[in-house]
Amino acid sequence: MKPTDLRNLLAAAGPTAVRVGVSVAVPLLVVLALGHPRWSVYAAFGAFTSLYGRNHVHLSRLVMQASAGAALVSCVVLGVLVGAHPQRAWLAVVVAALVAGAGNLIASAEDWHPPGPLFLLFAFGAVSSAPHRIADLPAAAGVAAASAGFALLLGNATAKMRKPRDPRRARLRPDLGSSARYGIAALLAGAAATAFGIGHSYWATLAAVAPLSVPGTNAQLVRVWHRIAGTLAGLVVAAAVLAPGFGPYPSVLILVLLQVITELVIGRHYGLAMVAITPMALLMSQVAAPRPVGPLLWDRGIETAVGAAVASVVILVSWWWPRQGN
Repeated sequence: MKPTDLRNLLAAAGPTAVRVGVSVAVPLLVVLALGHPRWSVYAAFGAFTSLYGRNHVHLSRLVMQASAGAALVSCVVLGVLVGAHPQRAWLAVVVAALVAGAGNLIASAEDWHPPGPLFLLFAFGAVSSAPHRIADLPAAAGVAAASAGFALLLGNATAKMRKPRDPRRARLRPDLGSSARYGIAALLAGAAATAFGIGHSYWATLAAVAPLSVPGTNAQLVRVWHRIAGTLAGLVVAAAVLAPGFGPYPSVLILVLLQVITELVIGRHYGLAMVAITPMALLMSQVAAPRPVGPLLWDRGIETAVGAAVASVVILVSWWWPRQGN
């Protein structure tokens, strides 16, 4: 990358990347300081509120982030409820499919950017994959809401709350077709990973739905391969990052750095962003509940392959099916 390209990148994406990094760092450091590393997963997904509306300003960003933040907190709460069920593995598969479909309906109606239900599904899947008790609900809801509120405040503190030309965006017609595809992809990937007994089945679900957020069959298939290649490279980075066995505080700082890098590059190359996203996702789970590194890396790789296969089938069938009526 030329120096001028780097300067342009930092000028265009730098402020957003820093804002997102701070939105993630502060809640995570607070829950660690309070002695509750298990709450870090709740804090992280509330902080994902900051990912929305990066190209919006003033009231438009505030409205978008508020609706996305409320949805993220709801998915955290739903994840705790499913995680408290004795048959949470299969229940999570069904509910994840509903979250994917319903989440896309909301995202398309509200014209969210980034589009689609990916982060809602991530929040639900990560929380529901761990065992919970109903008694965990107040902490989960409170921490996620506080984190979302901080992200909302930080993202709009310097914005002038003047009326833009169209302060209330026209609500779009919900996209039923793509919402059905999201739900089907999530159901198939989650069911396959759960049936095979692979850990972290929600990673397969995420890999299956992520490519569907871009328009066009060719672009979706390219994103499938970007996710595979980026994840494989990211696993190498993750192995290097996880091998030293850093404590929670250094892990959070590395996680935040990876989040900033992701925000800088994701608009230019999805595959390159996955090189940072992969170790970031693994670090997030390790801060909340440390596990052996080897099986964690294996699960991520296999789950991505399962999800990518399902995504490819859904994309190709969606392309082929309408042509049968011609």
